[in-house]
Amino acid sequence: MLLATYGRAASRLLSQKSCLRPNLELTTGSGLSIRYKISAPADQFTAASGVTGGTATAGTNGTNGLNVLLHGDGGQSFIDFPNQAVQDGLMGVVVLAPNADRFWGGGSGLERTDGVEHSAAVNTLIQEQLAQDVAFDSTKVFFTGISGGSLMLSGFFVPAFGAAYKTGVVLGCGALEPQVAVVDANTLATSMKIHFQTTSDELASLQDAIPAAITAYEKLATTAGLSTAEIGAQQTVDSTPNGGGHCGFDGVGFVSGVQLLSNGYSQIISNGGTASGVVDGIDAATVLKVFYSLLPS
Repeated sequence: MLLATYGRAASRLLSQKSCLRPNLELTTGSGLSIRYKISAPADQFTAASGVTGGTATAGTNGTNGLNVLLHGDGGQSFIDFPNQAVQDGLMGVVVLAPNADRFWGGGSGLERTDGVEHSAAVNTLIQEQLAQDVAFDSTKVFFTGISGGSLMLSGFFVPAFGAAYKTGVVLGCGALEPQVAVVDANTLATSMKIHFQTTSDELASLQDAIPAAITAYEKLATTAGLSTAEIGAQQTVDSTPNGGGHCGFDGVGFVSGVQLLSNGYSQIISNGGTASGVVDGIDAATVLKVFYSLLPS
């Protein structure tokens, strides 16, 4: 398959036959400049995108969905683009936080003061711009958060927009309770798969925040009338990786751990889990187990 990387910022090529369209960006109605990169089969890019081999018509549905990744503080995963492979019918999109610090949601630590504005900008990018660049199935837009990106997704984006997408999100090494009103909570709880992925040696600042988020989302599902078994299928958790620290899901470190998570995305997001909490792992040799002991009593 011929792949092309379409960069709304400087990017690296995926292969010798890859194409690149650098240094473009979307400016939202609120004035935020959003830079992003797309990895897709070349023929799925629109002719208007300028990508060599792009033949799709802007605004038309394609057969592949999207996996939209929001990086952690500082933007390392925007540079690395770990989700660039087309995996299980999902093309990769990575988006850069629209501020100098490259913090999704702005602010610092667990206080994401610009979460509402940044979440709206990501939604605008998906709803209004991406179809001008690449043909994709708008019913299959999934999400990945890494660290600070997970804080914004869980705290702001998923509560505000998750019910409209009805797909799934993997929250890597970070999570917040909803910080805004949850729109159509019943639909969100029944239609959005959520996986919380952390490590047993996670940052101290997140060791309370992640379980609190798990509890809050489980409460939404209980209120929506889901049974214990249904919640176990819809919301999964794992904290077994050890030794790699924050986001070190491979037991080694941040970059390689995030790559492992991205490599196993389709396994995680497509597995329904069980009432006992056992889900498939982030690679073929690993079984992730849900530890409900994480949940406050």
